[in-house]
Amino acid sequence: MPELLSVESAVTRILESFRPLPVEHVELVESLGRVLGADVRASFDAPPFANSSMDGFAVIAQDTQGAEQQQPARLRVVADIPAGTMPTRALLAGEAARIMTGAPLPEGANAVVPVEQTDQNWRSGENHPPSAYVSIYRTVNPGAYVRPRGEDFFTGDTVLPALTPIRPQELGLLAALGSQRVPVIRQPRVVILSTGDELLDVDQPLAPGKIRDANGYTLYGLVKTYGGLPIRLPIIRDTLADARARFQAALALQPDIILSSAGVSVGAFDVVRAVVEELGAINFWRVNLRPGKPLAFGHVGGVPFFGLPGNPVSAMVTFDVFVRPALLRLTEQPDAVPTITAVLEEDTPSDGRRSYLRVKLRRDGATWVATMTGTQSSGALTSMVKADGIIIIPEGVTLARAGEPFAVRLLRDIH
Repeated sequence: MPELLSVESAVTRILESFRPLPVEHVELVESLGRVLGADVRASFDAPPFANSSMDGFAVIAQDTQGAEQQQPARLRVVADIPAGTMPTRALLAGEAARIMTGAPLPEGANAVVPVEQTDQNWRSGENHPPSAYVSIYRTVNPGAYVRPRGEDFFTGDTVLPALTPIRPQELGLLAALGSQRVPVIRQPRVVILSTGDELLDVDQPLAPGKIRDANGYTLYGLVKTYGGLPIRLPIIRDTLADARARFQAALALQPDIILSSAGVSVGAFDVVRAVVEELGAINFWRVNLRPGKPLAFGHVGGVPFFGLPGNPVSAMVTFDVFVRPALLRLTEQPDAVPTITAVLEEDTPSDGRRSYLRVKLRRDGATWVATMTGTQSSGALTSMVKADGIIIIPEGVTLARAGEPFAVRLLRDIH
């Protein structure tokens, strides 16, 4: 029997098969959730002119020196500047211009006095003509309530570097820049196959000896979470002919990864392994971890192939450890696993393999404490739903003692 591969060795060998995908251009609204494929530079200053951050009066700051409630500065109002218009004249000493939020400052002005600090009581949007004079009740310094030209960025600035994930805020900035089409890294296309005569799809009633295909949907969600484009095909039945047909259909979709669950161990009905070896090559690894020791990785028709275990927890753990880094490599994203350190609440036996166990987390002062979710059966999908994280017991440990610290890969935000 071959020696068990370490997790690190398996990941290294897998990643050797993956290179970043090319860049494509998509419509702006389709870029959300994608990864930017090139630097985006500004072709203009933002804002393109100094503008008011308040409704009020544009002034020359020196004209307000010493102003207060009992002794206001009195200025002549010579202009009215709504947002979306340009001033038609410059301010001179002793003059003010009524101005709305976002409107450009007139030449000569260097500050804004909010309307609340004057003797006026209008608000933006109200159709009141400006008074001939305004009383200013406070001193303002140059730059008060003014957004200077280029406050956000200047022409030529790299405002979004390549490989930036596009969130709603990046989407808004791209819109402000006028980016109708956006360069993004192509999404990895991942074909998902589930295997077994015992499997039913979600719309089929349960029958004796049958279970529904949870893995196909769990893996669909995981692929999508990490930036892939998941494509589910019909369940592979336990015949070589059906497995061959499904893999040929998968290859016709020109995927970047083929991902299957079950059918790759040493059982008499494990037809996936046989077809993969027929259509490509497989390096059948027995990896030193639990759950998930039976893991296959190879190539089918030149396409990287992962054969994950059939038990749902094993499939999720092996996806997280082995498939996710490959997906992130394809889109050039860092494999930054959210991890904390927690101490075990109780003694926990292990079998000497690296073990990924489901835990709940709670704080005890400055320390995180991990408690098992209950059964650690690899068939108990509810244990993954309950878990805050996966605690990792290293190789060679057969008894992890209460109070000992271990790394925990977080499954949800606990802060």
